[in-house]
Parts: sequence; C-alpha cells; structure tokens
Amino acid sequence: MALSRGLLLLCILASEVWEAETKPIDFVCNKGTRRAMNIVVEMESALHQEKRGDIVASLRLLIEGVSVVRALSQPDCAAPLLQKIEKNINNYLLILMHIQLSGPVGSPAPSCVHPSTQSFSTVLLNYNRLISGKLERFMLTTMTEKTPLLHYRLTTSPEQKDEPQPPQHNGAKTDRDGQRSKEKTTRKLGVVFGVVMPTLLSMFSVVVFLRIGFVVGQAGLYQSIAMFLVAYFIITMTVLSVCAISTNGALDAGGAYYMISRALGPEFGGSIGIMFFFANVCGSALYVLGLVEAIMSTFGIPEDCDTAADLHQVLPSGYWWSLLYGTVVLFLCLLVCLVGAHIYAKATCIIVIIVAVVLACIFISFFIVGPTMVILPDSSVNRTSLSTANYTGFQLHTLKGNLLPNYTVDYTTGTMMSFATVFAVMFNGCTGIMAGSNMSGDLKNPSYSIPRGTLAAVITTFITYNLLSLLAAWSCERHLLQRDYSFLGDINIWPPLVPIGIYSSTVSAAMSNLIGASRILYALSKDNLFGGFLALAKKTSQSGNPWASVLVSWLLVQVVLFAGKLNTIAGIVTIFFLLVYAAVNLACLALEWASAPNFRPSFRCFTWHTCTLGIVGSLVMMFLINSIYAFASIAFMLLLLMLIHYLGPISNWGYISQALIFHQVRKYLLLLDVRKDHVKFWRPQLLLMVANPRSSTGLMTFINDLKKSGLYVLGHVHLGLLDGLPSDPVQSQYDSWLSLVDHLNIKAFVNLTLADSVRHGVQNLLFITGFGGMRPNTLVLGYYDDCTPQDLLQGKVIKSRGQGLDAVNLSIDPREQRNPFFPNVRGAEEPKDFQEEEYVSVIADAVKMGKNVTLARNFNQFNREEFLDSGKKTGKTGPFIDVWPLNLLRPDTSGYVDICSLFLLQLACVLHESRAWKRARLRLFLCVQAGCSLREGEEKKLRAMLKELRISAQVQMVAWDQVVALHWHKLEGRGRENLVESAHNDETRDRQEEEGAEAEDGVQKFPNNASRLTNEYICAVNNLIHRNSSPQPAVRFLYLPRPPADASRYRAYLHQVDLLSRNLGPTLLIHGVTPVVTTDL
Repeated sequence: MALSRGLLLLCILASEVWEAETKPIDFVCNKGTRRAMNIVVEMESALHQEKRGDIVASLRLLIEGVSVVRALSQPDCAAPLLQKIEKNINNYLLILMHIQLSGPVGSPAPSCVHPSTQSFSTVLLNYNRLISGKLERFMLTTMTEKTPLLHYRLTTSPEQKDEPQPPQHNGAKTDRDGQRSKEKTTRKLGVVFGVVMPTLLSMFSVVVFLRIGFVVGQAGLYQSIAMFLVAYFIITMTVLSVCAISTNGALDAGGAYYMISRALGPEFGGSIGIMFFFANVCGSALYVLGLVEAIMSTFGIPEDCDTAADLHQVLPSGYWWSLLYGTVVLFLCLLVCLVGAHIYAKATCIIVIIVAVVLACIFISFFIVGPTMVILPDSSVNRTSLSTANYTGFQLHTLKGNLLPNYTVDYTTGTMMSFATVFAVMFNGCTGIMAGSNMSGDLKNPSYSIPRGTLAAVITTFITYNLLSLLAAWSCERHLLQRDYSFLGDINIWPPLVPIGIYSSTVSAAMSNLIGASRILYALSKDNLFGGFLALAKKTSQSGNPWASVLVSWLLVQVVLFAGKLNTIAGIVTIFFLLVYAAVNLACLALEWASAPNFRPSFRCFTWHTCTLGIVGSLVMMFLINSIYAFASIAFMLLLLMLIHYLGPISNWGYISQALIFHQVRKYLLLLDVRKDHVKFWRPQLLLMVANPRSSTGLMTFINDLKKSGLYVLGHVHLGLLDGLPSDPVQSQYDSWLSLVDHLNIKAFVNLTLADSVRHGVQNLLFITGFGGMRPNTLVLGYYDDCTPQDLLQGKVIKSRGQGLDAVNLSIDPREQRNPFFPNVRGAEEPKDFQEEEYVSVIADAVKMGKNVTLARNFNQFNREEFLDSGKKTGKTGPFIDVWPLNLLRPDTSGYVDICSLFLLQLACVLHESRAWKRARLRLFLCVQAGCSLREGEEKKLRAMLKELRISAQVQMVAWDQVVALHWHKLEGRGRENLVESAHNDETRDRQEEEGAEAEDGVQKFPNNASRLTNEYICAVNNLIHRNSSPQPAVRFLYLPRPPADASRYRAYLHQVDLLSRNLGPTLLIHGVTPVVTTDL
C-alpha cells in the first residue's frame, strides 16, 4: 500500500508539472497501483488550474513520501528509480523556490516535454532532461516584470522581452499566453511619449502661463530665482532618488507608490501611496481650477462691474458658475481617461506641439512687441487701485524696480501674500516630475525611460521658468505683474494664442494627474493593503484600463473643486507632494544605508547626501508653507502606517526595516562583549526544547512570560541524517513554526536542527544558538513521563504568513492554507523518541556546559487565561506562585543561600514582575524543624535576604520534622540539630567531592546520594507540598537536584524526581549553576 501511495503521488506530480495526460504503465509492481494511476488520469482536468504554490507544497510532501516508499519497497521493484526521482524532485523544488513566480505554471518548452507523452516512464525521462539544464526557455515563458530583479535580469534581455513567444502545443495554455501578450500590448509607451511629454505638460501648465507674473511681481526677481533654485534643488534630489530606485528593479503600475512600497515595505508604501493619491487628486483639481480661471478671465462677465462687458465676455461669473464650468471640464477629462492612457498619450503629442509653439511665441513677443498699456482685470479686491499698467519693453529701470520683493494682497483671494504662500503656488509648477513615473505600468521599459525622460523634462522646465522670470521682470511693471495673471496674452503678438496654450496645458495636466491618481489607487487595490475597502477599484476593462479607479478618482476631484480658487488649494497640494518627495528620498536613503548587495542601480549619480538633502529640504519647506497642514498630513500618514502595520497582510516584497535592523543589530552584537557581563545585568535567556508544538502551547506561552525581555528560543530536533536525505528537511518547517509564534503572540526565535539523536540535537543547539553575548543560559525541557500528549491545536485556525501579497495561495482549500503543518501527537502506544537515560544525559550535558536547567511538568494542565483572569473577575488577589528554595532531597547539605536556591528565587521574581503576572503573589516556604531553637532567627535572616534582594514575598514556615525523620541521615543517626549552621560545612564537603570526582579523561562527575534515598521519604516530601498548597497555586518552583555522576543511576534519579513532583500541577524543577543576584549597585 505504501508503494501504491508513493507512485500515486508521483503521478499527481507529473500531471501538475507537465499537465500531460498519463496513461497506465506496465512497469509498476501491482494492479492496485495501476488502478490508482487510472484515477489520476480522471483527475487531470481538475489539476490544470493548479498554482505553483500547490506544486511546491506537493513536492515537499512528496519528498517524505518517496523516502518512505523507497524504504519499504523491494530493491528490484522501484527503489533505484525512486532514489533518482527524489533527487530530481529536490532540485526542482529549489528552482521553484528561487524563481518565486506568481502565476499558474507555464508549459515547458516543446523540446522538453512532447504533447504525445503517454507513459509515466517517458514523463520521468523528460523531467530528468528538464532538470538537467533545459530551463532557459521555461523560465522565459513564465517571467514578467513582476519577477524578482535577479532572475529577471539574468534570464531576460531587452531583445528577448520583445520577441514573440513560440506557439504552445497545449491548447490549455492559450488563455495564459493571451494574457501575457495582452500585458505586453498595453506597454507601448517610450521615453518621449511616456515620460517627457506627460512631465513637461504637468509642469508647463498653471505656473508657466498664469502664475509666472504673480511670482515675480510678489517676490521680485531675486527671490523668484531663489524660489526656483530651492524648488528645483528639492525635486532634483528627488529625481536622482527616483532614477536610482527605478533602475534597480522592474517597475510595475503605480509609479512612486510602487517604488516606495517595494523599497520600504507595505506600511510606508501604502501610507505614502494614499498621500500621493490625494496629492494627484488635489493636483488635478488645481489644474481644472486654473483652466476655469483662464476661461473666466477671457470669456467671463466681470463681477460687480459697472462698465459694460466686451462682446466675448458672455459666461456668467460667480462661485457656482465656476464650479459648473470646472465640473464640465473634469467630465471631459473623465471621458478621455476612461478610454485609456494610450489615447491621452497620443493627445499629449498634439498638446506638446501647441505648448511649444505658444512658448516660442511668448519669447518672441518679449522682443517684438513695443511698450504698451494693459487694461487690468476688474476684481472685488483693491477696487481703488489703478485699472491700467504698462508694459515697458526691456528697460533697466523696470528691471531695478522688480528685483526686490513687494508682497501685497492677492486680487483673486484677498489674502496677504508672503514668501511661503508664493512658494506654495510656484512649487505646483515643479510637482509634475512624477507624471512619467505614474505611467510606469504603460511604459515599454520603465527602468530605461523614467530616468532619461524625467531628467530631460526637469532641465527644460528649469531653464524655461528662469528665462520667463527674467524677461517678465525686465519688461513689465510690478503693478502689471501683481494685478494681471494673464498678462502674457495681453503682450503677445497674437493674443488668442496664449489662452489656447493655457487651455491645452491645463487640460493635459488635469488628465495626467487624474490618470496618475487612478493608477495609484488601482495599484493599492491590487496589493490588497486595505482589504475589501478598495475591492471595487480592482475592476478593469478588457483592454486593462482600471475604469473603477478612474471613477473614484474623478469623484474625489469633483469634491475638491468646491474649494473654488486655485491659490486656496495650492498650499495643500504642495505639502502633499513635498511629503511624497521626502518619502521617495527616504526610500532611496534607506536602501543605501542598508548596504544590501542587491541594491545596484544602473543610475549612480546619487549618494546618501543627496537623499538626506532632499528629505530635509522637503520637510523644511512643508513647515514653512503651513505648519498646521504639515503636521496634519504627517499625522494622517502615520495613522495609515499603523493601520496597515497592524491590520494589513504580510508581503513578500521585502521590508527595508529588516535590512536596516540587520545592519544595526550586527553592529550592536559586535559591541555586546561577553567579557563585560555582570551579574547585576543578568537576564534569563531561555532555550525551550519542543518535541511537538501541538502539545506544548501552554508551556510556550508560560516561558514567554518568564523571559523578562531576555532571549527566548524555541528549539526542535528533527531526527535523521543528512547523508540519506536530498536536502535539509527542517528548512521547510520554519514557516509553520513562525506562524505558530505569531498565533501564540509570543516573542521567540525558532531554531531547528537535524541530528541522529535528541541528545546530540540539544547539544548542537546549545553550542550554536545565539550570537556573541546573546546566547541561551538556561535550558528548558518538558518533563519525561508517561502522560499521553494532548493536541492543543486541534480545531484552532492558524493563519500562515509565509506567503506574501504577491504570492499565490498554497492550496485551493483555504483551510489547508491556514493550518501550518505539524505532525500528529504521539499516541498512547507509540514509543518515544528517546529513553530515560538519554533524557537525564541531556540534563547532565547542559550542566556540564554551564547552563541552568529547568524541567517543566504538568503544563498541559496550565491554562494561562484561567489563572490570570480569576483574580480580575473576583476582585481578589491574583494567583499564587509557590517557591520551595530548599533542596528537598538533600536537607542535610543545602541551605537557602546557595546558587541554585537564589537562581530559583530570581526566576520566580522575574515571573512575578512580568506584566501579566503583576497581580500574582509569591509564597516562599521555609522548611524548619519544630524543635529548632533558631527557627525565628532563620525566618528573620531569610526576610532580611529577601529585602536586600528587593523580592516581595510572603514567607511561610513549614514544620517537617516527620519528613526529615525519614531521611537516610536521620535513620543512620547522622542528623544534626541545626541544618542551617551545617550548610557551610556541607557545601565545602560537596566542593571537595566534586574536585575528587574528576575522571582521568577529564570528564566532570558529580557526587550524589540518590541511591540512599527511599521512596517513602520522597513521597512524604510530596505530601508535605500538597498539604501546604491552599489555595492552589498557579505554578510551583522546586529545587532540582544535580544529576548523578554515574550514568547507571540516571533511571533512579528520574524516578526520584518523578515522585517528588507527582500530581503537583504545573511545576518548574530548577537547577541553577550561575550567580544571578547581587545586592550591590
């Protein structure tokens, strides 16, 4: 049966990988296997839609299944074949895990697997050829720009990406190939049409035509140039960061959001993506309002004007009329965006030509048009001012009058201007640098187009803005610049040409921002960062246009239009964009500081200095423009960041925080010098050995409370030898363990090892776990008893976080996706992995290695919530923590102040100080003889010691005369009147015995008197503990004796410890070997 199941799995694998019909074969060993394989043929249609994650999971299970089949089958049947298959399966698994594709499995090349494959043996032969090196074409047919950079760059060249794919022989793959070719057809924009033109049109819009005179008239030529230098300094630093990030990997749709999210992780990416989305929404509204302002200045009837309107001034004026005009313009932009980005890209070609002609005409007009008087537009603001102003031509006195600032009231809003407010308006002419990045999903080669196109557009606009500022300051009176924002049309050789340029550029910029906002929203919805909140935005047309995102963006732009005036929202738009630019620079700075080897952008004209200057400049200007808006935007971004961090799904994009943490932790670990350790800074660093997590969840959560901000490691030994396995089997188990750590909400590391025995595995973990000063100092073991383990995870849903946002599901069945794999608990009749002697040997090994040892018993009965919530519900004190610091098996040789007793007290105090156990109370039991004359003195001495150690505990005196009478010392007449006084002498004797117990081979052997203890005495001690357990404590701390030096006494030692702790409930048996407390400062 095992062989049948194994070959059945092999057939399923064949159907999944090659999707070829498998026919019954002749070389199998029995008819049952043939029938099973015929069933696989019928299942093949359901396996056509298998995902790559399912194949990975199947391969992992198959490796174990093949090993079992090979072990049980006869050598002449299938064992040699299975051994070869096992090796090939492992190779294929490694390839799949490294490629990390995100879609259905593509068909291999026809040269690898022929569609007429009809026998299982032929499939295996072709599979072996596939593994042997013919993966190039297979990888090319399945990789897209979503593939990680390393594999994408190493396996795909620009020529290969544009080559048509060879026809597939399997008809089942037509849809997938069609989808891939459709994705290629949607990417058809190059440098000029995809980046340069959208960026120029976004920057050559409102500022160049409507606000260049406003900037010069208010700030003067000197401050205007300074503003442009500051603004372009910020955006140049940002452009350098954008170029670096965009040339370090394959970009997808989403522009700046995609770059930030893939560089900084989903928290920063999602929060900045939302901010960038709102920035584009407000930017689109700003350009629409600029267009309405230009239309109204030309065709609008003047408000509150007593003079008659010109013939061309026919449009009614007013707030609601302007809102109506803006709505109509925005609706026209919506229609164009619904058609698709390619229509907009084609329209930009015409608009760029128009804008270029208009700008050329403007420059020529400054030299051709002579001095003239310009009639100023009427306004409800400054009605008493002059109604005309002069265009003087190039006059030196005009230039001198425009050099210095002269801030006045803005005639459109009635607001007093300042450097910050003017800069906020001017900076909107620089915010279009991301227009090309927003089109990344529509570009043929984003990594090539974005750097070149963006830099070309930035240089062009910088030169143009400064030339226009100089010409305007040299030829126009300040009053003209301050009172007529459309003066360029009044001094033009053909005045109607300037409005045409304004209308074209502003409409184009509005559409560019609307498309950019929709693409960002679509990228956010695809990444599922906000769950179902953005589910509607995922809908696309057949051509791939995200029409739902366009509609949502259009609706929000319409809401922003209610602001009414361009200058009103200019500050908000500027702050949004500055925040995004700061985040882009932060992303590049983080990548540079992380020193990740894979951060190797082909664009090298940047350093961490440029990133830092971009961040500082953006933040400073944000607060100079409006500190309230700046604080509010940053607070909103941080709120989004926290929401995504705690509620969003995990991603496999890579977290820059992990790289930075690694970079810093490595430095700090090197600084953590073990030679500088001091007892007053001691903390528990625990290694908990877990055989099966299904039966150990209670203990795992309890030890998490016991760690006291120390190191906590979950260890597990997988029995086996690497020589007989194709790969390390523990690597595939880490995801399940880490998912359980997340589920239990504990702060622990996971360390798994492969060993031939549990003892050797624990030794390996004790040797290698941790780095430098962060190494376990305490080993925690579950107790070795005959209790049948209980499955505490049965019925629990554990969400596996091993797959990220870009990964496929591991299984079609969601229940299988949510439950990490752990083996079933051991049955009552099943043997254990090791025997009593090996268990005690593990304890002895840990003591020899200088590790403290803790044995945890009966923690299957531990219910943390029940114990900790009992006091809260009743309003009484919390649970009790009982501490028995005396070595109960050797009352003749131990006192209350030895290293082990103090270690036991320290651990109990650590547990009590944890937040969850604050309401608990420590009970310290002091065992004395009733006739002892120093009984009160001992209690006083113990209380003084507790006070010096700052341990708050309730001390209880326990008379145990009858128990001590059963000890072998008493039975032989060797009892002493005062055990406390003899403690020093006994400890001296123990040390002498330890020194004399070293064997010739240098192995330390420890003295013991376990052979002379009787069961009657140990049971009496157990009963003594039972009698003094009212009310019942949550956990007990008992002194664990040192293991015997003689290995033949291990079984008896474990029996005595079993009798001591039997039926005591959750109990920790502790043996400490290191000093842990001090009374010094």
